[in-house]
Amino acid sequence: MKRSCIAPQGVRTCLRGGVIAGVCTTLAAAQALITAPGPYGIVRLHNTDAAVLELQELRKDLPCIVSPVKALLGFDLRFHAGYEVSIPLRELEGSENLLTIIFRVTPENHRDEPAYFSQRIRVPPIEEDAKGDAYLQGAFDLGEGEYHVDWLMRDRSERICSFYWDVEATLPAKDKNIDLVVPPSSALASETEPFKEEPPVERSQTVAPLNVKVLINFAPQNSHSAALQPLDMSALVSILRTISREPRIRKFSLIAFNLQEQRVFYRQDNADRIDFPALGEALQSLNLGTVDLKRLSQRNGETQFLSDLLRSEISGAQPDALIFAGPKAMLGENIPAEELRRLGPLDYPVFYMNYNLSPQATPWRDAIGAAVKFLRGTEYTISRPRDLWHAVTEMVSRIVKSKSERRTVAASAR
Repeated sequence: MKRSCIAPQGVRTCLRGGVIAGVCTTLAAAQALITAPGPYGIVRLHNTDAAVLELQELRKDLPCIVSPVKALLGFDLRFHAGYEVSIPLRELEGSENLLTIIFRVTPENHRDEPAYFSQRIRVPPIEEDAKGDAYLQGAFDLGEGEYHVDWLMRDRSERICSFYWDVEATLPAKDKNIDLVVPPSSALASETEPFKEEPPVERSQTVAPLNVKVLINFAPQNSHSAALQPLDMSALVSILRTISREPRIRKFSLIAFNLQEQRVFYRQDNADRIDFPALGEALQSLNLGTVDLKRLSQRNGETQFLSDLLRSEISGAQPDALIFAGPKAMLGENIPAEELRRLGPLDYPVFYMNYNLSPQATPWRDAIGAAVKFLRGTEYTISRPRDLWHAVTEMVSRIVKSKSERRTVAASAR
């Protein structure tokens, strides 16, 4: 039976079989960190739960199959690990049940500093002799290191299923310079709010502050998709967060648009930080999958929108760099060369962070990439988390160098 419920963060349940076949429900919250205040404090557990975790004996009073999910680095530069659980529906039959999951994640080199997590899952009424299985998924975030996980689940009848496994989160040697979000040997609850406020960044005082303008196309990789998929959303927001965390950048202008709707839906000019909560709220106004008849009647309307947007943003206040970001924009026609000639030459560099999980499937240049190339800009293909980190690092170094050269030329001309 194909499993269609996938949640990279939090817990997702899918009940199959009988009259509830195909019902899939996403729980509102991920596992909660239940460690007491402070980095690691005293945790008070139910006596039975504490004993099960300490004894590390496999229990199957509540029959279930637990499959650990190995730690993978996400575009948000956090290692995501977790588990999948299946339970026969017949074990949950009857009136509403309550499943309680408790697990402990212990760093191998800090065994006296475990992190504890809990989750309660309310199960709807299930008919007798129901066929099929219930599937649960959970996730947690890790810093680099080796960990041991002690896991248990119990129902209202105090039946217990327990399991134990090891998980390792490690970067390849060539990527050791990547600055991960979660500290080494640390386990945290998965982030469930993609547009939460970004923590303050201590800006560099050793170089001239940079001012960048970012134009980001919030669109799914699949141009025929009627929704922005969670993976695409996470990657695009992670691109913005990685740029916003760069200490050499002091000012940000953000223009968020959607080519399908031919609309700028959010703008922030010359700000000290990117307002992620406001961006998330504005993103809700997108209506992907709907077609405006007026736009439909316009030949090459998306190309004209892109051309007008580029001309408008270049004619404004000059930043230290112009940065495009988003998935490939395969339009029926690229911006005509004569229109691009009217824009240049520019006194600052142009970059394109092309989010493309399958570059081999679409190896040709898109409309934004063609415009960036014409303006003698640089394109980066973002297919993996390491691509994002290295692209931003190299891009900012180029911006610093460009600004320094312009200042030297300006000083010599006086």
